[in-house]
Amino acid sequence: MDNLIPAPVRTEDGGPHAFLPDRSTTLTAHPGTESAERWLRTTLGGALGLPLAPGTRVDGAGNTVELRIDACLEPEGYRLSVTPGSGVRITGGSAAGVFWGAQTLRQLLGPEAFRRAPLGAGTPRGIPAVEIEDRPRFPWRGLMLDVARHFMPKDDVLRYLDLLAAHKLNVFHFHLTDDQGWRIEIKRHPRLTETGAWRARTKYGHRASELWDETPHGGFYTQDDIREIVAYAAERHIRVVPEIDIPGHSQAAISAYPELGNTDVVDTSALSVWDTWGINPNVLAPTDTTLRFFEGVFEEVLGLFPAATSPFIHIGGDECLKDQWKDSPTAQARMAELGLPDEDALQSWFIRHFDDWLTARGRRLIGWDEILEGGLPEGAAVSSWRGYAGGVAAAEAGHDVVMCPEQQVYLDHRQDGGPDEPMPIGFVRTLEDVYRFEPVPPGLSEEAARHIIGTQANVWTEVMQSRARVDYQVFPRLAAFAEVAWSALPAPGERDFTDFDRRMGTHYARLDALGVAYRPVGGPLPWQRRPGVLGRPIEGPPPNV
Repeated sequence: MDNLIPAPVRTEDGGPHAFLPDRSTTLTAHPGTESAERWLRTTLGGALGLPLAPGTRVDGAGNTVELRIDACLEPEGYRLSVTPGSGVRITGGSAAGVFWGAQTLRQLLGPEAFRRAPLGAGTPRGIPAVEIEDRPRFPWRGLMLDVARHFMPKDDVLRYLDLLAAHKLNVFHFHLTDDQGWRIEIKRHPRLTETGAWRARTKYGHRASELWDETPHGGFYTQDDIREIVAYAAERHIRVVPEIDIPGHSQAAISAYPELGNTDVVDTSALSVWDTWGINPNVLAPTDTTLRFFEGVFEEVLGLFPAATSPFIHIGGDECLKDQWKDSPTAQARMAELGLPDEDALQSWFIRHFDDWLTARGRRLIGWDEILEGGLPEGAAVSSWRGYAGGVAAAEAGHDVVMCPEQQVYLDHRQDGGPDEPMPIGFVRTLEDVYRFEPVPPGLSEEAARHIIGTQANVWTEVMQSRARVDYQVFPRLAAFAEVAWSALPAPGERDFTDFDRRMGTHYARLDALGVAYRPVGGPLPWQRRPGVLGRPIEGPPPNV
């Protein structure tokens, strides 16, 4: 009970064991709680080898787990009560609140509840009598996963949705396109996946490395795969935010359809899907052809990601080099036609076009903080990645902000300064560093602080060639991040890492049961190291910008 992650707002110990689930334990689900009911029966019931048959509670008594909704609670808040003779009652402010309460119940039942089948010896762990009240601090608690640099098969994506749910994270930012690969099927533009989803070889390590993996790499999600991923996420009360990165990070698209690039500056027909890392100079041309093409792309994207579960559409907007636009007569003519003073304003025009287009269809645009350059559309939201500054400026201007500063919560950054870290990238960000991250910087006005709608950890996969490598970079730090995003108490300056570290002792056993290849406390295991592969470590503390 005292090893929960994220830590709940209030826990009241009611005494010794009060509930021991067995084969006669039933599951009583009131209207609106069906998703938690299905999850408990399949996931928890499977782990414990219990049928959890449908049941009813009579006069507040019975060997049952009861699920109900009370609209007086906050939407994602819940109460979990375990009382002698009455079993378990989970009451949520919405279906999502009930589901998060079910995640807490799973933790109370011990690490065995995180397996896919019972161990075959003994009985499930008894739950102490307890009263838990809980609610999240932020409505946006996310993880961004880059599947463009290294493709992650569908089953691995579904697994990561389960891992998010286990940590009460509710946003999956799905980075689907980049210079190194296009990962989503668009039926009206089939070459995006026929050509754009595959590269001939891949840089191994940092872009300055002399090593190459000569194995062709690629893959994409069919539209049915996307529908399945979205439905799987929705069943776990996770919103999926798709990202189609424009106007930069677009060489994969240009390699498939050369007319999208700046053909008056470079021979775009000679471009292939990029096989190395960094900021690519080949960006989209600001032409009507490009606008119509990506309107078609977004029409199909909106059909795959329903507004009810994906109100935000991410358009990237980061790291768009303007050199080709400066040299392009076509781009300069467009600037003159629109009366734009510079290339930053041209990018702003490009972003505003798709903001208007998405708004007309009932969606909200969100982009990386570079979309602030040249002016930001009124309803657009910002993912603040280059530090806090972009998010502060956006929030003070009345825009919603998701704080995800590179220096704090980029989980591709190394976890230790030792020589054995595999392909070390960026600053050292330890488990404690992530735990002490504060999404709302000091000095914000009260009104601006209300525009910080949440926070997100980002995972860029240039040096993560497999699921195991992603696991190593993400865990255990995602557990610390989840507590930052969820737990309203204690106050940020009063977080007790010693206590969190103690609770992690139990949480490592949960991760083991889930098969997560996390970084051990003592450092990487021999098979987790990558000796001789160049990274790009940055020494010293990260700047607070």
